[in-house]
Amino acid sequence: MRTMAGWIAAIALVLLIGTLLAWETVLAPLRPGGSVLMLKVLPLLLPLFGILREKLYTYRWASMLILLYFTEGCVRAWSDTGMSQHLAVIEIALSTTFFFACLGWVRLRLHELEADAADAAAVRAAAPPTP
Repeated sequence: MRTMAGWIAAIALVLLIGTLLAWETVLAPLRPGGSVLMLKVLPLLLPLFGILREKLYTYRWASMLILLYFTEGCVRAWSDTGMSQHLAVIEIALSTTFFFACLGWVRLRLHELEADAADAAAVRAAAPPTP
């Protein structure tokens, strides 16, 4: 069952992929007709299916990967001008949203796992000993 944090993370990741592709191919590429920088989207495709399938490990490492995109957004928001600067601010917003959604989802999932472990321990403690 997908939580709100899971939905937010998945939507932010898909929007970030779309924004970065549009940025480097159509909206404000470094060179007319697109640039090789559109390949920066490829690392974001790696966690996509794990995020959509709600894999705990994927949420953990993707939250660290997204910090590279946050950093790139900060650098380009500071150094670029015009449309590229606005797109960098959008990149910062989407990467921040994804990061905090991942943290929220991981926290909720770990609490669920702890509760399941406590329930299992209580069932084992209540069961009569086996000879």
